[in-house]
Amino acid sequence: MIKARGLARRFQLKGSTVDAVRGVDLDVDAGELVGFLGPNGAGKTTTLRMLTTLLRPTEGEATVAGRDLRTDPAGVRRRIGYVAQGTGAGMDQRVGDELVHQGELYGLTSTKARAKAGWLLDQLDLAGLADRDAASLSGGQRRRLDIAMGIVHEPALLFLDEPSTGMDPQSRSNLWDHIRALRDDLGATVFLTTHYLDEADALCDRVLIIDNGRLVAQGTPDELKNQVADPARPDRPTLDDVFLTLTGRALRDPAA
Repeated sequence: MIKARGLARRFQLKGSTVDAVRGVDLDVDAGELVGFLGPNGAGKTTTLRMLTTLLRPTEGEATVAGRDLRTDPAGVRRRIGYVAQGTGAGMDQRVGDELVHQGELYGLTSTKARAKAGWLLDQLDLAGLADRDAASLSGGQRRRLDIAMGIVHEPALLFLDEPSTGMDPQSRSNLWDHIRALRDDLGATVFLTTHYLDEADALCDRVLIIDNGRLVAQGTPDELKNQVADPARPDRPTLDDVFLTLTGRALRDPAA
């Protein structure tokens, strides 16, 4: 579903060159739920923006959802869904209208878009909210609406950028159930970024960790924990332990 080789992005900032991403190779198979982790400034967001066609790579190549990232970015966009960190719906727009309009933008007929919108509202625990303005929704409801807007056109691949940031524990747990259902019930491939290591541990089949613009580890959560386990310690390492062992404990300035 994703195959990238030598993916790199270089920026010119105040006369100096910044290598935000330095030749990333990654593979994501159809039906996987993959977590993409990294400290601030590690290259995580830049990589995500390249894979979703929002930023052109400086070097390298990638095939995303069966389309070439460089030569057919429009084809990539038609076949993926992307849920960014910010709320995608207009705050003064009605929930049902936003979903229908999103479907129509992707080429669905009005009839099919309305039917799909109604089905998604039911599936994502938003039933009865079609006539409400998005501004009146809770944080968890808005996030589920964002996901509905990202999958109304039935993409083969869905990118979720920090989907549960700022949610309370109940809302996070509910959202996790819906993310699992995207893979288990709808057959979607899901690629998500998160700063919550327990989220990656609970949800992901496999985890990729990027630091200083390069992938430094990948594997299942259990495989990564085994790599840093200390036989002299009786307690089982967490994914936080893996992350800090691989990327260090120093604070990072926010960057790409």
